[in-house]
Amino acid sequence: MALQAGDLDRRITIERCTEMRDAFNNPVKTWGPLATVWASRADVSDSERSAAQEIGAEITTRFRIRWSRALSDVDPRDRVRFDGRLYGIAAVKEIGRREGLEITASARSDIQD
Repeated sequence: MALQAGDLDRRITIERCTEMRDAFNNPVKTWGPLATVWASRADVSDSERSAAQEIGAEITTRFRIRWSRALSDVDPRDRVRFDGRLYGIAAVKEIGRREGLEITASARSDIQD
C-alpha cells in the first residue's frame, strides 16, 4: 500500500471554507486554498439519474496524497479542486502510519435540456 512518487501524477488543490465579514458585517463564506499537492487519482464509480427532465451525473473518485501535518485535519467540510471540477469530500482515511491520506470525493454535473 506504499505511495510511490511515480503514482502521484495529478496536481490537486484542497480548499477550505472560511467565514469572512462583508462591509455590513454580515457573514460571508468563501473558499480558499489549503494546499496544492501531488496525488494519484482513481475513479471508483459513476452514476446517472434523471428526474423532472433534468439529467444529473455524479462521479466518485479516490485521491491518494502524502500525509503532512498541514493536511492531517482534512475532512468532509473541505473540498478538492481538480482539472476544473470541484469534488465534495465524502471520507478521509489515513494510509499506513502517517504515510498518506486517501480522500474519497464526488463531483456532480447537472446538464439541462
